[in-house]
Amino acid sequence: MRLLTFEHQGSQRVGVRSGDSVVDVSRVDPDLPPDLVSLLEAGPDALAAAGEAAERGEGIDAGAVRVVAPVQEPEKILCIGLNYADHAAESNMPIPSEPVVFSKFSSTIIGPGDAIRLPSVTQSVDYEVELVVVIGTAGKDISESDAMDHVAGYTVGHDVSARDFQLEKPGGQWLLGKTFETFAPLGPDVVTPDEAGDPHNLGIRCILNGETVQDSNTAQLIFRVDQLIAYLSRVITLQPGDLIFTGTPPGVGMARDPQLWLKAGDTVVCEVDGIGRLENPVVSG
Repeated sequence: MRLLTFEHQGSQRVGVRSGDSVVDVSRVDPDLPPDLVSLLEAGPDALAAAGEAAERGEGIDAGAVRVVAPVQEPEKILCIGLNYADHAAESNMPIPSEPVVFSKFSSTIIGPGDAIRLPSVTQSVDYEVELVVVIGTAGKDISESDAMDHVAGYTVGHDVSARDFQLEKPGGQWLLGKTFETFAPLGPDVVTPDEAGDPHNLGIRCILNGETVQDSNTAQLIFRVDQLIAYLSRVITLQPGDLIFTGTPPGVGMARDPQLWLKAGDTVVCEVDGIGRLENPVVSG
């Protein structure tokens, strides 16, 4: 099932995508909540009911709706650094023995087609395509063997990064470098595990102005989804709608010679096979 959040006739709704149409599931079944996080909080039975509603309901032409970020205000956005073996190699950094974790604020989230805004205070803004895990069931101290039961689905994310803040400020300002507004494009759909297939064998790429600049496979992940969920939940209670950005493959602008930074007028496409295609323009702040 492909879940999405969309705007239609002045309201924001949760839907299920079927081909070129979108079914507004809470209109078909009024007992279903109209936003995705509330739907996840309602549990597996609500998700199953959404699937049944999608089969019964009449679809809206996808071209007649505006697709927005599927998760609007998650409690947490947790991000993993240096989680691709080939990216660690290009960064001349050792493979970490434990996940490298940082965070973004929900104010970073934008949807498909929304503009990434370049702040005037940074001159080194980089692109990073990522597979994003959407948590469906809350949990603390989750075992690796149970971890995948807590996954609602997967979406495409773009971890836009101001490298000068992240690496050159005193102490390294990872949080500030990662959390400028618009620095977390997300979407378009959340694909449930039954449709997504193996999350550890998906092609992943970033295309900048028509040129492929990142091209790898999630098989290169150092820490798998189950390992990340178990590790994070030792510290944090994961909640429905929480997002885990799982890391980026090689080809980032920082590692190139000459370095390649985003600029106004660029178009960035992030793709994960079977999950989706996320496109955003770049504009001055």
